[in-house]
Amino acid sequence: MSMGLIVFLIILFIITMLLTFYAFKIEESKMKHYKDAGDTVENELKRSLEYEATSVKKYIPIQIWMYVITTILSIALIVYYFLK
Repeated sequence: MSMGLIVFLIILFIITMLLTFYAFKIEESKMKHYKDAGDTVENELKRSLEYEATSVKKYIPIQIWMYVITTILSIALIVYYFLK
């Protein structure tokens, strides 16, 4: 394997881990806010139903774009690696 490819994969892994920890921190702060506000079961159910109704419309297009970009970049890197 090329040293450049190894470095790229390590950097990609670090970026992925940082973004994952960032997402965990955001969710953790939301949970703390709800706990401090004295959230009720009814509010939790309401939020859950709202999330169910809107998540497909909101997150599926984002995931599709993420997969498209990742696939294109992967193919480009593979072509570059083999043509080099």
